[in-house]
Amino acid sequence: MFRKRTLFILLFFSTLTYSQSSMDIYNGKNILKEYIRPIADGFSAGLNNGWYNTAKPHKFGGFDFTIAGNIVLIPESFKTFSISEIGGSSFSGGETPTIVGEKESSEITYNTTGDTVKMPSGLNIPVFPVPILQAGIGLIKGTEINIRYLPKINVGKIDQINLYGLGVKHDLLQWIPGGKILPISLSIQGGYTKFNSTVVIENVIGDRNNELAFDVEAMTANIILSKKILMFTPYASIGYNSSKSSFKIDGDYAVGALELNAEELTNIEYESNTEIRANLGFRFNIAILALQANYTISKYPVATLGAGISFR
Repeated sequence: MFRKRTLFILLFFSTLTYSQSSMDIYNGKNILKEYIRPIADGFSAGLNNGWYNTAKPHKFGGFDFTIAGNIVLIPESFKTFSISEIGGSSFSGGETPTIVGEKESSEITYNTTGDTVKMPSGLNIPVFPVPILQAGIGLIKGTEINIRYLPKINVGKIDQINLYGLGVKHDLLQWIPGGKILPISLSIQGGYTKFNSTVVIENVIGDRNNELAFDVEAMTANIILSKKILMFTPYASIGYNSSKSSFKIDGDYAVGALELNAEELTNIEYESNTEIRANLGFRFNIAILALQANYTISKYPVATLGAGISFR
């Protein structure tokens, strides 16, 4: 998968390099940006979920350890994009699959030379998971901090994955006169997650090995309301997500006699992707075992299932 799509990216830009047109390169990068966008935006949405399963912070010294699986649902509208809208004056064509779209390729025309370029097909991915490991601990004044951490590890064909994050939840009712007697919990919550991954691309063109890097920063802020009913705690929240991510291939490649600097050509960034979100879910406690399920309504909907131990 990585080999095929990396080869397309490099050959695509080698064609643009001959044109000597910065506008052609700009429009070409926009096509690649839209092709990859669902992975960047969808993964960011997944990282911004799983931070909480109740509005009530831990008491001082209370703690939990949670494993959550965030399932990002890919809307149909993000499985294709329009070349005529993205390609500017440099490229023409119709609808073409994004990386998560159908396994059907299409051809686009490079207007400067009249040549056609075959776009890669999609991977036909309806959903993709974003697993999270998280621990929380209660501090003073109705405050709880949450920590996410995954050391640098190798996973299958991915040479390196690293993740860390920090969140905080704070009780609001303590600052409202009479708030402590209300039969609900109300908190404000915020979280930041940083994800890095590196894939070694072996001998894509010639005999050189290079790296494909995908980095994401995801931030969220929410107001959470919950009500404990025996062992069952329903909760709801409203807030916003913000993220930025980048995709690049490092090093130099040779295409025939042409030397390409891959990092310069393929450094694609997605900046300030901000959106409103709403979340509904519940937690079910059996002794120290806490089970959770929730659904987030956003541009990329996310369903979350999780389990953990909790000492409140």
